[in-house]
Amino acid sequence: MKYRYVGKSGLLVSRLSLGTMTFGAPEWGCDEKTAHRIMDIYQEHGGNFVDCANNYAGGESERIIGTYLARTDRSRLVVASKCFFPQGTTPAAYGLSRKHILHACEQSLRRLQTDYLDLYYVHAFDPYTPLEETMQALDQLVSSGKVRYIGCSNLFAWQFTLANGIAAQHDRARFICGQHMYNLIHRDVEDEVLPACSALGMSLIAWSPLGGGMLTGKYTRAAQPEQGSRMFHRQKIDGPRFWHERGFDMAEELARVAEKSGIDRLQLALGWVLREPRVASVICGVRSVEQLESNVAATDVELDDEVYSQLNSASATDPDYLVQFARHSQASVFGAHTLG
Repeated sequence: MKYRYVGKSGLLVSRLSLGTMTFGAPEWGCDEKTAHRIMDIYQEHGGNFVDCANNYAGGESERIIGTYLARTDRSRLVVASKCFFPQGTTPAAYGLSRKHILHACEQSLRRLQTDYLDLYYVHAFDPYTPLEETMQALDQLVSSGKVRYIGCSNLFAWQFTLANGIAAQHDRARFICGQHMYNLIHRDVEDEVLPACSALGMSLIAWSPLGGGMLTGKYTRAAQPEQGSRMFHRQKIDGPRFWHERGFDMAEELARVAEKSGIDRLQLALGWVLREPRVASVICGVRSVEQLESNVAATDVELDDEVYSQLNSASATDPDYLVQFARHSQASVFGAHTLG
């Protein structure tokens, strides 16, 4: 297993992060015994970065991880969780208010059976709570020792840039990473999120690097996902993200590159994301040991320039106006210099 530092922090994580949305998920996930076996094998391969959220399987995922942490060496793992989504029906049971953040963290620590979280994310942006309040609450968790580092997930670049600026003004803890969807189907983070991460000394943690399974060849063109599959059970969420023409086109193009290069599709999809130096880790959720073994092997592959360029060309999209203008204006003034 290979490792990377997260942003400009000293936090060293494995390039493959173990996604745990499958733990305890009814119908398409895995049970506690299987989840613990997956975590054992993951550690045996050198993995140390476990990603969770308080809303995964209604908190069951955190509980399952907690029973595992109680019987292993906690210090060997980097455990991450998130807050934002509803944790009850009361008016203050969601969002990024100080009240909810502090309460949500306490509940996660209880389920996880640990005294601290290595990384704590805000799972989304709260338009009603001032960022000053959110960043102060997160800093309070860091100062108290309940959280080691903080990050954000699914925020626009301007949102986490503003948040870190506010934190810097008051010498408070700042986001060291942003967790975003990044794969051959969706490359929009390249326009503003990745450049903002560079400017702020943050890393990107990539979720859904396999496009919800589309890029593995698991699914074929059809009006609806196969009954019983993960995509079938999550089609209201993952359908709009991946179950469309671009998703199928990219899956088929990846299959052609795999056949031509002799490299497995899984290795191509993960290797392409990991060629981006601003990506510290890719999150892969599994529900079996066999899936985990395949993902571990795939993240050790380094794509050569030729294959990487083929995938870049095949997955390229037309740039938005601001990107077009920036590239044109920079090239006209500085020559070959373009957006990074």
